[in-house]
Amino acid sequence: MKFIPTELPGVVIVEPAVFGDERGWFYESFSEPKFHTGLRELGLPTPRPFVQDNHSRSAAGVLRGLHYQVAPQPQGKLVRVVRGRVWDVAVDIRPGSATFGRWVGVELSAANHRQLWIPEGFAHGFLSLEEGTEFLYKTTDVYAKDCERAIRWDDPQLGIKWPLEGLTPSLAAKDAAAPALAFTQHS
Repeated sequence: MKFIPTELPGVVIVEPAVFGDERGWFYESFSEPKFHTGLRELGLPTPRPFVQDNHSRSAAGVLRGLHYQVAPQPQGKLVRVVRGRVWDVAVDIRPGSATFGRWVGVELSAANHRQLWIPEGFAHGFLSLEEGTEFLYKTTDVYAKDCERAIRWDDPQLGIKWPLEGLTPSLAAKDAAAPALAFTQHS
């Protein structure tokens, strides 16, 4: 596995070693020892254990996010795509962080096998770029409705550049009504 730091300290692209031939391919999608070693080598802390796996399917143009959970049940997420592709975004919402309010985006796809590690303290969202995109993510805490929060996907303070060419974003009602970053609870 290759661990590639992003512009946001703590958010890391994980590229697995893919072994393929005329029959197909194989890769190790997760190994706790390799994951912890890769983060440690970047000077990052070992996250809490993963306790929940989630799987979603989205039509082209579905935009999910920007979501996060606050204490006492914040979530770190390791995300990947197993069918289709997405534009995946993490936003730093850690109070006092030098990169507070900044975002990073990366394309994740079934073809590139990339994953993104998004630690606690970051909001997360994605835009499905293909019909029938399937998205998997591991979380460091279970879903907790009382701790769930969202930030508006098109908040001008964030200025996220979503690749919407030819797509009309389709949002859940709660995401469409999410507040701007300035009006959210971050911790």
